[in-house]
Amino acid sequence: MQRKAYVTGTAALLAALLAGCTSGSSGGDDISDKNADTGTSTVAAQPGKYRTLPEPCGAVGQDTLATLLPGIAQIPEGEQRDKAYAGQAALTYDTDRKVGCRWKVESADATDRLSVDFERVVSYDNAVSDDNEAQTIYTQRESAADIPESAPASPVESQSPSGPASGTPSASASSSATASSSPSGSGSPSASASGSTTPADLQPRALTDLGDEAYIDDQTSGSGSTAEQRTVTVVFRTSNVVVTIEYEEQPMATGTVPDSEELQDRAQKLAAQLAEALNS
Repeated sequence: MQRKAYVTGTAALLAALLAGCTSGSSGGDDISDKNADTGTSTVAAQPGKYRTLPEPCGAVGQDTLATLLPGIAQIPEGEQRDKAYAGQAALTYDTDRKVGCRWKVESADATDRLSVDFERVVSYDNAVSDDNEAQTIYTQRESAADIPESAPASPVESQSPSGPASGTPSASASSSATASSSPSGSGSPSASASGSTTPADLQPRALTDLGDEAYIDDQTSGSGSTAEQRTVTVVFRTSNVVVTIEYEEQPMATGTVPDSEELQDRAQKLAAQLAEALNS
């Protein structure tokens, strides 16, 4: 009887040791798997800098609006002028993701329109940051606008070697004088610009001193019996926010074209103000 009890106890001990080894091996595999899962989760992309957006109709100051929309000064002081300054908010269903505002003012000389849109981009892919997703959206818009990758060569630089020296002041002055002395049109800068080639520094192009990346587009529409409308668009990205500005002017007088340089300058100044406000 004693020998039988000894054999039984030995078998039980061996069974316990085998069970312990099996359990330890399985536990080691679980820890390894957990470590692997933890390592994968740590590579999630960082969220964007911006979590909210500014109130769009209040983002543009009255002094700036008075410059962009000259007709405001012709509106009598009171409710109508205040309404013109206030603008009209764009329809949106999520003010933390996309907001905008529109202004339209008519004057004796022209009708001016301004729109400002803010879009906060959020990536739903853990491997793609909000900034990278915003960069993709910006690049798609830049490509759709056919913005050249580099600034085109100026007309002076493309002349043959036998022509005037490239970039010399006399060549530039001669070109400007020819454009301004054209007998066609009413003699105003807008009218003379309608028959001349847009200078290289005013053509659609990338901007290097605005946000993380930016471009400006300049297009005209309408001709013949109607006054030509000029639309200047500035789009820039700062972190995960993409801002779009559209500034339009249509003169009342037939056959005239709004001045490209003037409208571009106004639109770029507004863009710089918005970029600074976002980063403050």
